[in-house]
Amino acid sequence: MKKYWVTAFVLMITASAKTQAQTYVRYAFEDQVKYGILQGENIQPLKGSPFDATLPDGKPLKSNQVQMLLPTVPEKVFAVGMNFASHISSDSQSPPPLFLKLPSSLIATGEPIVFPRDATNVHFEGELVLVIGKTLKDADEGEAKEAIFGVLAGNDLTERSWQSRDLQWMRAKASDGFGPISNQIVTNVDYNNVLLTTRLNGDIVQQESTKNMIHKPEKVVSYLSHYFTLKPGDLVFMGTPGRTKALSKGDVVSVEIEGVGKVENRIK
Repeated sequence: MKKYWVTAFVLMITASAKTQAQTYVRYAFEDQVKYGILQGENIQPLKGSPFDATLPDGKPLKSNQVQMLLPTVPEKVFAVGMNFASHISSDSQSPPPLFLKLPSSLIATGEPIVFPRDATNVHFEGELVLVIGKTLKDADEGEAKEAIFGVLAGNDLTERSWQSRDLQWMRAKASDGFGPISNQIVTNVDYNNVLLTTRLNGDIVQQESTKNMIHKPEKVVSYLSHYFTLKPGDLVFMGTPGRTKALSKGDVVSVEIEGVGKVENRIK
C-alpha cells in the first residue's frame, strides 16, 4: 500500500509543480537538515533537494516544530545593477550590468543585521531573487527560462561610501549579513509581473512592479551562463527600484513580493 501512496504522491506533485505554485523550505529537525514542501502550516519532508525528483520522506511536520534555514546553499550569488529606470537606468540593448555577492553574505529572515564597525552609510535595496534549478552552460533565453526554478525576496544591502570609493563592490555588497533572503522558494510565479514593496519601520519606501525590470530574468541567466556554469541553488538578485536611504541601529527593514514572501530583519 505504501508503494502506491508514494507513487500517487509523486504523480500529484509532478503534475501540480508544472501548473501551480509550490513553496519549498529547508529546515532542521531532530539533528537533520532537509527540504520540504510547505502546505499551510504543514511541511511534507522530501528526500534530497527540490531540484531533483521529489519523493516524500516521512509524515508531515508542523512548521512550528522545525527551525527554518536559508532555503538554498548556493555555490554562487550574482546580482544585477541599474535594472530599474526609477533607480538607475542601463541600456536595455547592452549586456546586463552584473556584480557578485558572496554566499557568506546571506542571512535568513528574522536574523539581526550587524554592520561592520566602519560601515556608516548602508542602504536597503529590495529585490526579486531568482533560484537556479539545474546546471546550465551556454544557454539561450528559452533554456535559461527553463532553468529558473523559483524565486524569493531579497535585500541587497549596500554600503554606498565603499561602493563609490573601492576598486570593486566586494566590500560594499558582500560583507557578512549584506544579503538577507526570505526562507521560502516559490515556483510557478509570474516573476516578470509581481509587486515588490520595501518597508522601513512599517513605512513604504519602495514599491514597483517587476514588469519594469530593464533586463529580464531569462536574458540575465542566459548571459551569465556564457561565462559561468550555473548550478542548482545558485541565486541571482535582480536589481532594486526607486530610491534608497541609509539605515540606523534599531531600524526594521522588510522586502515583500506578492505571491512570493517576505524577508524582514532588524539592524542590531
